[in-house]
Amino acid sequence: MQSTTHRTPGRSSYRWQVVAMLWLVCFFNYADRQAIYAVFPLLEAEFGFDKLQLGLIGSAFMWVYAAGAPFAGFIADRVKRVHLILGGCIFWSFVTVTTAWCSKLWQFITVRALEGFGETFYFPASMSLTADYHGPQTRSRAFSLHQSSVYAGTILGSWLGAVMGERYGWRTGFFAFGVVGIVVAAILYAFLREPERGAADRAEAGGDASIGGHHAPAASAAAPLGVADTVAILLSRPAVPLLMLAFLGANFVATIFLTWTPTFLHEKFGYKLGAAGLNGTLFIHLASALSAPLAGILADRLARRFTGGRILVQAAGLFVGAGFVTTVGLCSTTPVLIAAMTAFGLCKGCYDSGIFASLFDSVEPRARASLAGIMNTVGWGGGALGPVFVGWATHAAGKAGEVDAMSRSIAAGGLVYLVCAALLVAASLLARRPSPPALD
Repeated sequence: MQSTTHRTPGRSSYRWQVVAMLWLVCFFNYADRQAIYAVFPLLEAEFGFDKLQLGLIGSAFMWVYAAGAPFAGFIADRVKRVHLILGGCIFWSFVTVTTAWCSKLWQFITVRALEGFGETFYFPASMSLTADYHGPQTRSRAFSLHQSSVYAGTILGSWLGAVMGERYGWRTGFFAFGVVGIVVAAILYAFLREPERGAADRAEAGGDASIGGHHAPAASAAAPLGVADTVAILLSRPAVPLLMLAFLGANFVATIFLTWTPTFLHEKFGYKLGAAGLNGTLFIHLASALSAPLAGILADRLARRFTGGRILVQAAGLFVGAGFVTTVGLCSTTPVLIAAMTAFGLCKGCYDSGIFASLFDSVEPRARASLAGIMNTVGWGGGALGPVFVGWATHAAGKAGEVDAMSRSIAAGGLVYLVCAALLVAASLLARRPSPPALD
């Protein structure tokens, strides 16, 4: 096990190997959380859960994930992030295994909550660690490549969970994903090294540390900031709260699709369970996996030209994507459905490519994990209302009107996307103002 701090990111291939290693961990982060949504129809049939109860199972993960995120970020700014990333993977993978032993509603809600607690440490720690290997010139590319693991985990977690559920029972997928995740994390302990905080920013500062004509927040390896100073940074950068509110709205829509699309395809379009698990995620997330790296390249280039360039790429994705979200909900033919899901995925990738890179442009290194944790709390805490909203609306409509109610609820996400796009345009304009001096 490596316990020493790796002082400089260098320009060697190792910084991209770091992205690859984190890619594997993040794959299981999403495969583990996604597998349960694909077997909702099986849980409904075996245990008699209604749509509102299934929505609560889906949201239990997200609420605990969100509630723990500020604590996770605070801790990640103070301890070795490698331990939070890999130790967290071992913990949540074990919880994934225990999901297979559940038989009552409270048990499902409990294990989903525990999974949320385990996974909440991953993103603040991993994004902060990656940013110390990749400075502003490559950060969007590194983050967007890492983001592709989210899509791969979502697709394969849903599909394999559904296929194994159809053939061998819904419990099989949880055993498989959990055990493999534990093995992967144990192996990576020998290879993943902790960088010095702010190393990439200092390395690039030897050339041009400015972004769009303004100097980026000073990189520093000083002691992490306290709670009051972290909140001061949040309130003193006007673009940051807007980025967080947009993340909330985008997650509201994303969690609806993550939770309900397999069931939506199964009940409205007559897909078999395995096909619904695959098609409900494949077209959206494969398209996102293709567009996110390209959007990351564009965002890096625009960020060098003017501050807020990354944010405009995100705003464009949400603005164009709004119409396709509505189309997915309201369409009635499979070809239109597939085309709309694919187009929505392409637009979603443009937004996803800059989630944390845009935030980090306004935040100094020693506060990045803490601010990423707060952002996760806002985004996932509010976003978790999405699955419950669809579950409530569908349940209230009664059995005869469930499909129509679910369709309208999904379509309403288009309006949410438009509001978020407007928030991002405002954030881009505010980001062009010079940032206040970094706190000592």
